[in-house]
Amino acid sequence: MNKNLAFTTLLGLTAVILGAFATHSFREVLSMQQMNSLETGIQYQMYHVIVLLFINSYNGFSVRFKNYLSTFFFLGIILFSGSIYCIHLLGISAKNIWFVTPFGGFLLILGWLLMTLFFIKKSRNQKNK
Repeated sequence: MNKNLAFTTLLGLTAVILGAFATHSFREVLSMQQMNSLETGIQYQMYHVIVLLFINSYNGFSVRFKNYLSTFFFLGIILFSGSIYCIHLLGISAKNIWFVTPFGGFLLILGWLLMTLFFIKKSRNQKNK
């Protein structure tokens, strides 16, 4: 779990750094459309860092489930936001990695779905007691 939190904080740190560079340096180099896309990647990364902090701090999840959920969100962030960074900051053609961004988004959705199902099940179990 501490590894999850360490990696989560690293993702938060990189989101803040990329946000600062986007605000102060990349605006002169990237088009408005590219900036909007880059900002979306940064925002989604930070949103899901907050979710990861919750996941790994919530005592209602087992360590195994925390690791399971964290894996979906880590891979989702890396693939979704990371592919956007590769396209706009490293100049990798979107045609070469077009499938990576939606797959990362799909992993984020799965993470949310698993968490939703957990809480629905927990709610039903509490009603039955």
